[in-house]
Amino acid sequence: MATLKNPKTSKTKIADDALNAGSGKTIKQPNVNDDKLTSITEMRQSTNGETAMALEDEQRLRKAFVDKDWNEIKIADSWQIFKVMAEFVEGFEKMSKIGPCVSIFGSARTKPDNPYYKLAEEIASKLVRHGYGVITGGGPGIMEAGNKGARAEGGKSVGLNIELPFEQTHNIYIDQDKCIDFDYFFVRKVMFVKYAQAFVGMPGGFGTLDELFEAMTLIQTKKISRFPIVLVGSAYWNGLFEWIKNVMLDEEQNISAIDLNLVQIVDDASEAVKIIDDFYHKYLLSPNF
Repeated sequence: MATLKNPKTSKTKIADDALNAGSGKTIKQPNVNDDKLTSITEMRQSTNGETAMALEDEQRLRKAFVDKDWNEIKIADSWQIFKVMAEFVEGFEKMSKIGPCVSIFGSARTKPDNPYYKLAEEIASKLVRHGYGVITGGGPGIMEAGNKGARAEGGKSVGLNIELPFEQTHNIYIDQDKCIDFDYFFVRKVMFVKYAQAFVGMPGGFGTLDELFEAMTLIQTKKISRFPIVLVGSAYWNGLFEWIKNVMLDEEQNISAIDLNLVQIVDDASEAVKIIDDFYHKYLLSPNF
């Protein structure tokens, strides 16, 4: 008489999946509503020696696919709208009083002994001496250097800090009444653009590129007025803009030649500040501190 196989429980299934990892057998995708650690994640950790997807991230991903009724969706979205509105209101109220400023972008990972850190600090100091305040993302690295340079000259030092799960805390060189915390990147970017008379881009990562191309896009599409965008560090930026010219413009014609004039690349603090001054002197404008 043939014996019947016992149906597999979730525990025996996970054990079998772990044994089958790399054997060529198909591992069935887990149920999206199951919040337990799954065999796929365990397999990734054991075979790669590192976490491919943290448990917290995986649970967040699963949560996004859990069915919600209309009432849950309506309540969650309504409260989120109010949170976004609150961030805009606080940002507008505080930023509207600061006067003309220059936003300085750059990596949070840049150390104080890095030449770009020292250069950002020097640029911020010169900007203050020329009548501008300084806006940064409020964190460490280049942002800290910008706020430090502004503070050293007694200028306005603004920090638009973003709350992240693994970073960042605001630096100590921000004016106490000009440190604003944000949950939403898009609200924060509005403040960078709306209240800046110019952008200075130092070497940075994805966040720096995001802010740079946001500004370039808004100017290109005439959603905001033209203002100077100065990138500091030709060794860092030239490769990117050679690709933009050779591929984006020449090969694919995805931009116009005039769009290349939206930015200027320099290596010197005095030259960076001069570009901003010259731009506004052409229109007979000057900082009004």
